[in-house]
Amino acid sequence: MTGTYRTLLVEERADRVVVSLHRPEVRNAISGAMIEELHDVCASLEREPRFLLLTGHGDTFAGGADIGELARRGREDALRGINSRLFDRVHRLPMPTLAAVDGWALGGGAELAYACDLRIAGPDAKFGNPEPGLGIIAAAGACRRLPELVGASVAKQVLLAGRTLDAESARAVGLVMDVVPAPSLIEHAHRVLDRMGRSSAIALRLTKLVVDSPGAHPVADDLAQAVLFEGSDKRDRMNAYLAKGSETS
Repeated sequence: MTGTYRTLLVEERADRVVVSLHRPEVRNAISGAMIEELHDVCASLEREPRFLLLTGHGDTFAGGADIGELARRGREDALRGINSRLFDRVHRLPMPTLAAVDGWALGGGAELAYACDLRIAGPDAKFGNPEPGLGIIAAAGACRRLPELVGASVAKQVLLAGRTLDAESARAVGLVMDVVPAPSLIEHAHRVLDRMGRSSAIALRLTKLVVDSPGAHPVADDLAQAVLFEGSDKRDRMNAYLAKGSETS
């Protein structure tokens, strides 16, 4: 990571990076400065693949994009894909990413959560995309990702009809994997990462790559498995499993 961040709180650990969106005066709204700082985090995770735990400071994940900045953007800004390029980069990070969401995740905040591989929620979490009410569309990934995550019908309820998904509704449609009390949210998120951390890192990377590949094909599975079958990690783990079994028999 480079230097000190103005819009993020960043904690680095050996196997993960914890990032809190930190603009409490505007409900952690996603600004251009935050986008640039998140790009820096992504660059670090591309160089040194680790888990990413993404959350919001305080009782809000992110209340949307910074409307003051958004109001000043024009056609050329839209074509640059300021938010969408970052969220695509988050989505493509080599190791699994987890969003821990409590309070509002609106607009760009919701789209950032959708870009992560997994989501857990506090009881007050709310996901929504009110962009049409501002005369725009949810153009940073929601129109593509949300139908994949929850199905076209529910996605249209959110994107067209302005439905907000609360924590239990989000769990019911598969958008979040768990709903836990707010004081336990980050601790629970770390337990999820700890569980994944006991798996083979290269197996997780290749699994994510295959799952996210467009037009997934059995050959992709075979190629990924071929790489893993020749690796020392697979041999060590399976030999340890077999040795443990022989000890108990």
